[in-house]
Amino acid sequence: MRRVLTVFGREMRSYFSTPIAYVFLVIYLAVSQGFFLYPFFLIAEADLRRFFFLQPIFMLFLIPAITMRTWAEEKKVGTMEMLMTLPARDIEIVLGKFLACLAFWAVALATTVSLPWIVYHLAAEKASFDWGPVLGAYMGLFLLGAVYISICLFASSLTENQIVAFILGLTFCGAFLLVGSAVVIYTVPEWLVKPAQFLGLWSSFESISRGVIDSRNIIYYLSLIVFFLYLNANMIESRKWK
Repeated sequence: MRRVLTVFGREMRSYFSTPIAYVFLVIYLAVSQGFFLYPFFLIAEADLRRFFFLQPIFMLFLIPAITMRTWAEEKKVGTMEMLMTLPARDIEIVLGKFLACLAFWAVALATTVSLPWIVYHLAAEKASFDWGPVLGAYMGLFLLGAVYISICLFASSLTENQIVAFILGLTFCGAFLLVGSAVVIYTVPEWLVKPAQFLGLWSSFESISRGVIDSRNIIYYLSLIVFFLYLNANMIESRKWK
């Protein structure tokens, strides 16, 4: 665990030692809340569903942006070899990077918690505001972000070009999100509807965001995280033999 924390600290310092992290956070906060607050004040409806509905789409761009450098930059600037000489196993290095990206995502998500508070206090009748779906949605976003991060870390390990890593991460995450969306559900044969709903990240997130905590959705998310972290570790291991 100490080795994981060492890599975690190294990655967190690299994020916040430059203005890039702060720029990402400001852009994410401005875009995600701006898309909600403008129509909110027009229709004066205390409903956060629009905000949470858009988050998986915004995350498709934010998370590949914050993960694209994790492995690609190491390869490009030549620090990959130095990283591999650390007295740590490949999976420990991968976990350290994963936890650092997850912590960054948690910070980004925390910047939006003022929004439910604002909506709650602007509601005509505060007693009618239901906090259950809000808490469920935040839990869903955190887990969905963890899945995106594991996928995007794997994408970054495939190349030394950060732009390519961004595009790969966006494509992979977008494919998993799209599979369970209404666009696909209403176009595939009936016998494929259930598998598509199960495999798609969107349907699982919708279930959690309604406050329905189904163990199958949680297990599926955790399985995807473990699977892509395993692929990531294998990619790093294979590089040693080149």
